[in-house]
Amino acid sequence: MVGKPIGLLGAVVIAGLATSSAFAQEGNVFSNLFKYGGTTVPPSQPQDTEPAYCPTVDVFEGGSNLRTVAGANVRTQTTLGKVARECTKLQDGSVAVKVGIEARVLLGPAGTPGRFEVPASVLIKSDEKVVTSRSERTTAVVEPGEAQGFAQLIIDGLIVPPALANNYDIEVGLGSRTVGKPAKARKAKSRKPKPTEAQAPEGAGDAAQ
Repeated sequence: MVGKPIGLLGAVVIAGLATSSAFAQEGNVFSNLFKYGGTTVPPSQPQDTEPAYCPTVDVFEGGSNLRTVAGANVRTQTTLGKVARECTKLQDGSVAVKVGIEARVLLGPAGTPGRFEVPASVLIKSDEKVVTSRSERTTAVVEPGEAQGFAQLIIDGLIVPPALANNYDIEVGLGSRTVGKPAKARKAKSRKPKPTEAQAPEGAGDAAQ
């Protein structure tokens, strides 16, 4: 039995990954919930005097679905659904990026109803290099007698520096995938030879005879 979306999703049904043209689509329930905190657009929304550059969202490799298994059988499969993004230009010229993610958890042959963790990540890149990233987790509930559950997650606080405000990409996906600062290279320490490893001075062997 296929269950209905939970919470405020109402009649929104996720059927695989939405195309990039729908990511920022106005007027659908998910984007309105993400942007305005409700299912409808409130009146008299202020218009940005200088809108920020806000690229379409891509899915990083391997980020469209996750599986959990029990032995040789699938317990759950989580699929990435609708994605919305919002980019706000700040006074210093930087851009604040917020991404909303919707996911569906389907029970497999080995799955039983319950609460399931849904991890997701957002990467901000420029010229294929990660500028900033963040991972968050939420949960989806599959009620007794149902076969699926839905989850929503909003990841914000991603700042694009002013120098890259018009040259960055947004990637999202399921799973934890953040990139920290590269570890500093450690200097190789010169190892002093142990006394037993030290070479005997020339002539020492002859003196001992």
